[in-house]
Amino acid sequence: MLFDRSPSFSFEFFPPKTTEGAEALLDTIIKLQEFHPSFVSVTYGAGGSSRGLTRSVVHDIQSRGIPTVPHLTCVGHTEAEIEEILEGYITAGARAIMVLRGDPPRNMPYEPGKDAFAHASDLVRFIRKWESRQRLSSRLTLGVAGFAEGHPDSRNRLKEMDFLKAKVDEGADYICTQLFFDNHAFFDFRDRCRLMDIDVPIIAGIMPVTSISSMNRMAELSAGTNFPARLLKAMLRAGGDKASIERIGINYASNQCSELLDAEVDGLHFYTLNRSKATLEIYHNLGFNNYFSLERLRSLNNLYR
Repeated sequence: MLFDRSPSFSFEFFPPKTTEGAEALLDTIIKLQEFHPSFVSVTYGAGGSSRGLTRSVVHDIQSRGIPTVPHLTCVGHTEAEIEEILEGYITAGARAIMVLRGDPPRNMPYEPGKDAFAHASDLVRFIRKWESRQRLSSRLTLGVAGFAEGHPDSRNRLKEMDFLKAKVDEGADYICTQLFFDNHAFFDFRDRCRLMDIDVPIIAGIMPVTSISSMNRMAELSAGTNFPARLLKAMLRAGGDKASIERIGINYASNQCSELLDAEVDGLHFYTLNRSKATLEIYHNLGFNNYFSLERLRSLNNLYR
């Protein structure tokens, strides 16, 4: 399965832990489904803590005819466990995997030395060998993470690009970046990838700021993320008004996406936090609901060929 170089549009969800959360996620999926996303990805808890939930969500979304990309991490897993998880995903209908190193679990015992895979590139290599042994009818599409503003754990940006290239050389099909707010950082990252002969689609990760608390959470979870002064100034002018802050965040993300599309970005990936409102409004602001016919939208939004 090859990646379509036309702009892709995709969403990311996390497995809900409650009945109310599951109902809210279903409502979000139904609302976003009208845009015929290229794919949706489903996150995976630290150390596999949400493994069962992830598989359940993958099955539910896949059953709606939406290509689904579950996450898979190195942390806390043996080779046998990874094989079991892969078999479960494929049984659920997934034909693509997002391969990540993953974060250590915060509230669970963890011994890094027991992990079968130290880096995402090791896991990509293992999956490629595993699928050849399984003689699957079609090759899995493998995505990996990229960091437009630099990996928070890396002090050497040159070495960091070597690690990214290793993931692609081992068989990754596309790169999806962590969230960013400065498009110049993304364009520079894309240029550096091409200089390293990393010639796979690079999807831009977008998360609109909808509240001051959400911005603080982003700063905590995505260490190193730069919040441009023009965005912060606009937030300050709102004077704490929640509706104004949400509108500023959505407009900022809309302009950000418009500039990326003008620069022929390979795709936009929206970190939804399991909510649809901000993503829907960005789509409307970009004019997709009026400009694209259904057939045109489907041809653009196609992870698989």
